[in-house]
Amino acid sequence: MLRPVLFTGAAAALAATTYASPAAAAAQIPPPDRVVIDVVAVNGSGCPAGTAAVAVAGDNTAFTVTYSDYTAETGPVSRPTDFRKNCQLGLNVHVPQGFTYAIARADYRGFAHLERGATGLERASYYFQGSANTTAVSHRFSGPVSDDWQTSDVTAADALVYAPCGVSRILNVNTELRVGAGTSDPGTTSFMAMDSTDGSVNTLYHFAWKECP
Repeated sequence: MLRPVLFTGAAAALAATTYASPAAAAAQIPPPDRVVIDVVAVNGSGCPAGTAAVAVAGDNTAFTVTYSDYTAETGPVSRPTDFRKNCQLGLNVHVPQGFTYAIARADYRGFAHLERGATGLERASYYFQGSANTTAVSHRFSGPVSDDWQTSDVTAADALVYAPCGVSRILNVNTELRVGAGTSDPGTTSFMAMDSTDGSVNTLYHFAWKECP
């Protein structure tokens, strides 16, 4: 079961380096051979073609997804559909022989500018091809705020769902951003972004590893 953890501003920066989940602590040592991830499907208004990139950490403990055009907004010049953006990624994770993995924790980051009375929402889920869709975990924000944000979804060690051994299954990663004007001044603009033009802002997915029988 996913447990939501929400941080904003300076607390987010601190949490990114000091928070450790029980699931991460229980994970076995990653395989020594290189892990490769192929992006086999990209769909959604938050990740137009060419705006999402995936990279695996050198020590095989995690992988990152970086977006360059993922912003939901509402305001006088916004289009009616701009209040909601989403992205669905299909990832083929090539795992070294004899190992399998689960996602122990997911960290999402971005920037939010919400006027007083406006609201924001970040929602995410991930699941393996052929399995039931994991319940999405939501994090809500309220204005006024104009700062970096970070949320973390943590899976307890006894609830980790591992990819089946010896079978290739696509990992589906679904995310969504929403912004609502609420009671804010109708002449103002509020937005919530999960993107970065320089690659410094990304989402981070932490692996839990185990050896196959």
